[in-house]
Amino acid sequence: MADGLPWPSDPHLRRWMLFVDGENLTIRAQELGRSKALNLKAGQHYEKDVFVWFPGVAGRTNLFPEPPLKLQATAIRAYYYTSVSGDENRIASVREALWSLGFQPEVFKRDPQTKRSKGVDIALAKDFLCNAFFNNYDVAVLIAGDGDYVPMVNEVKRMGKVVYVAFLYDTGLSPGLRLASDECFRLDEFFCKQWQQAGQEQ
Repeated sequence: MADGLPWPSDPHLRRWMLFVDGENLTIRAQELGRSKALNLKAGQHYEKDVFVWFPGVAGRTNLFPEPPLKLQATAIRAYYYTSVSGDENRIASVREALWSLGFQPEVFKRDPQTKRSKGVDIALAKDFLCNAFFNNYDVAVLIAGDGDYVPMVNEVKRMGKVVYVAFLYDTGLSPGLRLASDECFRLDEFFCKQWQQAGQEQ
């Protein structure tokens, strides 16, 4: 796996897990890419309408060095939820690609006529809530922009967990989700920087 196992960990920093709504992120990142003339080249970090990630960044890496509650350098687990049309081999290839980036891949089959699958939202919410209930993390980092996640975030906060939300502000962060979070981070500038650097290295 890309970044190895998440141990040893510093006990003075907060345990955390990452939950990425990859469908939403990919759709919005493609919009941002068009508006900023970024070359989102298909490959290890991008597949059109399926997944996108930051070049040069492993899936469990801490992207937030100075949040109010400092996080361990590596997430306990990083989930990436997306969907793809095609057969089982196609699904397996996407799972392999996400796993190689350091993610726990949750890939659902979708109708070729649509860009989203309801299974993504349901699976993300289930894992987000179950891991909080079993005290598997202190901080949840949610990369998503959809306001439908607000009740889920509020429930996890009621369990005493901290929730950080990060997303692309310029293309679709719900104001309700931002206000439900304990802290919210913009990813637009970092996303553009990583993809611009990747383009220069090609």
